[in-house]
Amino acid sequence: MTQAVVIPMRSESATKAPARDRSTPTGPVPAYEAVQRQFDKAADLMGLDPDIRRILSATMNEIIVHFPVKMDDGHVEIFTGYRVQHSNALGPFKGGLRFHPALEIDKLRALAAAMTWKTAIARIPFGGAKGGIQIEPSKYSRAELERITRRFCFALGDNIGPEYDIPAPDVNTNPQIMAWILDTYLSMLPAHERHRAMHVVTGKPIESGGSEGRDKATGQGVVFLIQRWAQDHGLELDEARFIVQGYGNVGSWAARLLQALGAGLIAVEDVTGAIYDPDGIDAERLAGYVRQHGGVSGYASGVDHETFLSTRADLFIPAALENQLTAATAPLVNVRLVAEGANAPTDPEGDALLRERGIEILPDIVCNSGGVIVSYFEWLQNKRSEYWELEEVDRKLLNKIIAAYERVRDMARLHEVDWRTAAYIVALSHLEGVYKERGLFP
Repeated sequence: MTQAVVIPMRSESATKAPARDRSTPTGPVPAYEAVQRQFDKAADLMGLDPDIRRILSATMNEIIVHFPVKMDDGHVEIFTGYRVQHSNALGPFKGGLRFHPALEIDKLRALAAAMTWKTAIARIPFGGAKGGIQIEPSKYSRAELERITRRFCFALGDNIGPEYDIPAPDVNTNPQIMAWILDTYLSMLPAHERHRAMHVVTGKPIESGGSEGRDKATGQGVVFLIQRWAQDHGLELDEARFIVQGYGNVGSWAARLLQALGAGLIAVEDVTGAIYDPDGIDAERLAGYVRQHGGVSGYASGVDHETFLSTRADLFIPAALENQLTAATAPLVNVRLVAEGANAPTDPEGDALLRERGIEILPDIVCNSGGVIVSYFEWLQNKRSEYWELEEVDRKLLNKIIAAYERVRDMARLHEVDWRTAAYIVALSHLEGVYKERGLFP
């Protein structure tokens, strides 16, 4: 039996919870508070309508499910799953599912809100959501993970759907997980409705309706923006050196694609440790090594975390987890540009310190939007029963993400603000226009 708790949208007249005392640094800022701080900064600057501000300050729905799954040895475990839906003003909720032992509701609220901003900046017809299961996936067999995934999908029930809320891969999930969710969801529909719902998830395997280019989409988007930033700042990429934190899907693809443009990868860090080679690290070979050994440790000379962050380079791509650049670590960074491949890798104190030191930042809600943009392309292909070649996907991605870059760049110049604040203003301005045109029911 599944136990589910659905927390509905808070009243539109509700006020925000009081912020904690921020006079003394106390470590990384809680994820949702960090998002709200940036939201408040942008809203104040642009004069966001007070009523719309109240709406966007709250999530719409927060779904928590507790569900049982039988393990390989016959015993039953209870798992906790989440789906936080922030806004669907622009279209169906959209956002990843992650499997992680530290997953909790505050972080999911922050990530769901960030998806709302990201889709608004990219001008794609989706809202923001995020979810997942509180689990350490490495402790379970493939058969157990399949049963856990399928039971989670069943527990969510009508809280996801191809025209309502469309999940995608995130941390520790992949196309196979999406294929299991797709099959489970379709199995719950009448037979004559199943082929109409292939777009209930994106990031699927190609054979199951996935899109060409989806695997590299987030990393490709990061590289497209680095290329454009380099053009704007007179940086020759074939002379540039870069470092990467996190060598999973996003980090490894960004490294391989950037190296193909002539840039030199000299340091990499992941959960297993950090490596450094001033003569260059072969990004493609390192990706193969990570697939075989589970991490970068041992591939080249090892260095500690502080030495990695202090590595002098032109570009830094944080593509791991949240809150990596804080008041404690941001002073170590020695680059011209931080291109945020991860979600929320920089907390507010770290962001301020980087900017004070003249280090530019391509914020996550623009820089890593390639994934959701190509997810939108996959969703469209499924709805239309079409198949797009890789060249078409890449061309459309380039057009979308560069247009987003230019919106944020122009807004930063107009208001004379940093890029992160400008990105929020772009998103909030678009959402404000939609709410004012449509009004509220009743």
